[in-house]
Amino acid sequence: MHLTDTHAHLDMVPAAELPGLLARAYAADVRTILAIGIGEGPAHMHQTLDLATAPQAPNSPTIFASAGIHPQEAHQATPEVLEKLAALAQHPRCIAIGEIGLDYYHLENPAIPIQQAAFIAQLRIAAAARKPILIHCRTSDLATPAAKAKFTQPGAPSKLRLGGMAPPETPADAPADAWHDLLTLLAQHWQPHALPGIMHCFSGTVDHARRSLVLGFYLSFAGNLTYPAAHAIREAAAFAPADRILIETDAPFLAPIPHRGQPNEPALITHTAAALATLRNLSLESLADLTTANFHALFPTTAL
Repeated sequence: MHLTDTHAHLDMVPAAELPGLLARAYAADVRTILAIGIGEGPAHMHQTLDLATAPQAPNSPTIFASAGIHPQEAHQATPEVLEKLAALAQHPRCIAIGEIGLDYYHLENPAIPIQQAAFIAQLRIAAAARKPILIHCRTSDLATPAAKAKFTQPGAPSKLRLGGMAPPETPADAPADAWHDLLTLLAQHWQPHALPGIMHCFSGTVDHARRSLVLGFYLSFAGNLTYPAAHAIREAAAFAPADRILIETDAPFLAPIPHRGQPNEPALITHTAAALATLRNLSLESLADLTTANFHALFPTTAL
């Protein structure tokens, strides 16, 4: 049985602890990890590529890297930073751009136009490099009142602000809809390139899943799939076609039950895999093989 962790923040692990974490992952049958290169900001987005290109121990998963500017850091998407990202994207061990996207949840996040501009700039870089993208999308539905107020434009449509208009029934002061904005931008700026991507830590509805699939995306499920209240996520996980599902930890975040509230790590992906296997009436081994095959289909060079 071979498991693939499609999304782990290995650069957040102290260097002294990383060998043990990787050994535990290998012992849990995790053979491949995509390490996400956002760091603590764009100045550090090269760090996972450093991990992916360093000599790896025999009993350690193979590490690949991504690079990108998280929407929380969108204000740092200067020409110089975008040039750095474009250079990282050329490395063969950097197999994806991300995580990138929109986040209308945290009060301190950049304003919507800044996030959207940084997102579009990174879509262009990914398209030029012919690399898939890793999408982060978080809405303001459960945000604090102050954050909801920030990500709303009073007296104007709440939907996409880049020339689009909300439907007439949309309240003018409703929270901005990150999913709507994201899918609209992807249709405009990504779908014409006929390149795939991953909806990281998929937390949308079946309708969001359907629209993402039409755009060519894979759906990656994390530890929140196991949480009791995650009914919509489980519905989407059962709905998704077999050849478009992936699993991830998002380590050190979102540890699955029975480890919820603890630091997450790639070895714990077995719990998410087991939950997804149960939803889809598969054995754990079959689910592991399926999601690993899907990963290698999305990233063909990783299967070499």
